[in-house]
Amino acid sequence: MTIPERLVNVIYRAAIGTKKTRNLLTPVGVLVFGLFTALFVILAVLLDGMLALRWPIPITVSKLISLPMMLIGIAVTGWSVFHFLKVKGTPVPFNPPPRLVESGPYRFARNPMLTGVFLLLFGIGFAIKSPSLVLVFTPLYIFVNFWELKKIEEPELIKRLGEDYLAYRRRTPMFFPGTSPR
Repeated sequence: MTIPERLVNVIYRAAIGTKKTRNLLTPVGVLVFGLFTALFVILAVLLDGMLALRWPIPITVSKLISLPMMLIGIAVTGWSVFHFLKVKGTPVPFNPPPRLVESGPYRFARNPMLTGVFLLLFGIGFAIKSPSLVLVFTPLYIFVNFWELKKIEEPELIKRLGEDYLAYRRRTPMFFPGTSPR
């Protein structure tokens, strides 16, 4: 059994386990996700400093780009979390909603919360004038999340939600509305 397959089974067992176990694992999942995301920002800042990378865009333009990106990213993420909480679940795979969520931003994308985080990271990159966060680390973060979703999270959702999830996946894009579902 591969490592991704083992992780699918661990998440599945937790997701269908007792409420107490799910509630205990939720803060751990939030912490791991937060630290993982922060690590990309920290590494970008360190790389910018080590390579003495200079920001090529005027600060006013950067602010005009960063603020809307961050606000939209926070709004989309918050809207997504709200729709999970509304059906008595969390965004943490260990403590998911009891059923497939297709309301709110989930009508337009399967992972709108991550879409919001991606926008937030790009916005932070412009705000802190980090070329490596905008050009290297946020795209890398997107790739890593795409891989994790395809290898771990989606197989667990198929195992737990079956045909409902497969049908949803066929008609709903992964991250960005208007793109083809994959």
